[in-house]
Amino acid sequence: MSVTTEDWPPKCDGQHDTALVVNDGVAQPPTVNPYIKNFYKKKPSVLTAKEYLKGIFAGDRSILGKAITIVESNLPAHRAIAREIIIGCQEKIVKSKIRTMRIGITGVPGAGKSTFIEAFGGYITGSGHKLAVLAIDPSSERSNGSILGDKTRMETLTTDPNAFIRPSPSAGSLGGVTRKTRESIILCEAAGYDVVFIETVGVGQSEIAVHSMSDFFLLLMLSGAGDDLQGIKRGIMEMSDLIAITKADGSNEDKAEGAKALYANALHLFPPTDSGWIPTAVTSSAVTKKGLPEILKIIEDYFKLVKGNGYYDFKRRQQAKYWMYETINESLRNDFYDNPVVDKALKKYENQVLSGNVDSFMAAESLLDIYEEERDKGRSSK
Repeated sequence: MSVTTEDWPPKCDGQHDTALVVNDGVAQPPTVNPYIKNFYKKKPSVLTAKEYLKGIFAGDRSILGKAITIVESNLPAHRAIAREIIIGCQEKIVKSKIRTMRIGITGVPGAGKSTFIEAFGGYITGSGHKLAVLAIDPSSERSNGSILGDKTRMETLTTDPNAFIRPSPSAGSLGGVTRKTRESIILCEAAGYDVVFIETVGVGQSEIAVHSMSDFFLLLMLSGAGDDLQGIKRGIMEMSDLIAITKADGSNEDKAEGAKALYANALHLFPPTDSGWIPTAVTSSAVTKKGLPEILKIIEDYFKLVKGNGYYDFKRRQQAKYWMYETINESLRNDFYDNPVVDKALKKYENQVLSGNVDSFMAAESLLDIYEEERDKGRSSK
């Protein structure tokens, strides 16, 4: 049969639009398991105060770290939770009659604070104690950011099940120590850590703040770094309960012994301490572990003395009074900056001060007046 042009191309019969016929195959399963949500349930980023307290009392280091983050937060939404956590931990401490050792540690730059803490901390946990290290990391004045590298410098102590390390940014606070540092101490003590180290940024104003929240003040010094006594302020030495000359090993051992005698003699020139304790100086080495047993023995002798003569409880009460005022000051400060009207006016006055149109003192007075007016409006509306 001949095919004409009218017959080409072949007409479709309505059932197939192409000569290729594809049969339905086996149905393919979905690429993602639909039941995966049953295995991985998203946990809320912020727990309730009761959940935090339960984890803290159980010694859960992960929950403890998250709770400290809430306490350190500046978000208004976190303050109510943080307050409940702190109150719950304080009640636990009082009820259980927990009497811990709070040790402030500071020193000149290069003294090897982190290296010393790792070596001494390992010796402490090996002696049956549970140790919490609150390491204050310097914050950038420009970005407010911190490296928070203490955990990387304390690799061995980080993996110790009886140790908890918490690097925190100083965030521009006095010497790197704030009220939140003290509240973090309370959380650690409620979690069962009987020894707490507070490592400060370094020698400077921080000794005042760390002395107000610690029981024992340990000063780390180097030998052979110029005029040793000129390298540190008298006020810091007067606050010190013990001076440890670090890196006393190898060729530096003789220099360290000389520095030890120098500082020991200088400590005797200061007036007697209120606690009845006589400060002294020792040498130590994080490499050879020299002096670490002696330092722990001195610290234990100190706490035996002050707990026996009542100075331990007296100092804790004085510290509580000091931090009562600090809490009031910070609360008033937060209330001022959280006020939306003040916040809006603050930007305007800031620009006027920068342009030189308004004096800084006048601007401050005007902002405080606005704050007082807003508070009066709030009272009258109730």
